Amino acid sequence: MDQKYINLFDRFTHGGMNRRDFMEKLTLLAGSSTAATALLPLLENNYARADILPEGDPRIVSQTLEFAGGAGYFVKPSAEGKYPGVVVIHENRGLNPHIKDVARRMAAEGFAALAVDYLHGLGGTPEDPDKARDMIGTLTPEGINATSVAALASVKANPASNGKSGAMGFCWGGGTVGALAVADSGLSAGAVYYGRQPADADVPKITAPLLLQYGGLDERINAGIPAFEAALKANNKVYELYVYEGANHAFNNDTNAARYNKDVAELAWSRTVAFLKKYVV
Repeated sequence: MDQKYINLFDRFTHGGMNRRDFMEKLTLLAGSSTAATALLPLLENNYARADILPEGDPRIVSQTLEFAGGAGYFVKPSAEGKYPGVVVIHENRGLNPHIKDVARRMAAEGFAALAVDYLHGLGGTPEDPDKARDMIGTLTPEGINATSVAALASVKANPASNGKSGAMGFCWGGGTVGALAVADSGLSAGAVYYGRQPADADVPKITAPLLLQYGGLDERINAGIPAFEAALKANNKVYELYVYEGANHAFNNDTNAARYNKDVAELAWSRTVAFLKKYVV
């Protein structure tokens, strides 16, 4: 797909315009309303494709889990035992089927995974992704951090956990992982997928090792990489950073035909699992 359509969709999904304006601009770029309508299903997420690991897989068990100030979707291996914990943080579309699938996949990898619904206090993630994005926009940094810290504590205290927890997040959730690393020294490790970087002044507060993964075509997010990496180096922080050439923002989201990159997603996933298993032990 032509990058101009993906860039336009990225502006739309991150609050740069409403749906009406997006469709008008897409129609202009595509040359007709018919062409724009044909492109739309490729640009938008299709949650019917979300079940890489379906609910009910015998390797895992899941439940809704409430914790102080929040709730989420908790998945762990079905075998009894103590497992490394991981908080899974969604994109700016809320706790949707794709993110639940990510949590199930992490459980199959041997983690006790909590996919947090940051919209729980507003009635939960709605089915309408545009509404979810607008609701995300009403959250405050303080409220987001409070939910993250409480979720981290909940995973660490869960009987299925080994008493430690990392966090992984995508897009908005990637930025939220960075903010959690600043806010809570109890984070064991953080895996950031194409998320906004913390302010340089906050980098000294980070104690957790960080895995930072970006799409090479993601100019908006990647603009913050040089300063962030310089601050990490200046403060002797432990991190790994990968920029995947030719990959878009949201390259991990297998429900999005235009941006998903299977080869990159699988490589990034293997690095994420190995990184978290190294530090959340």
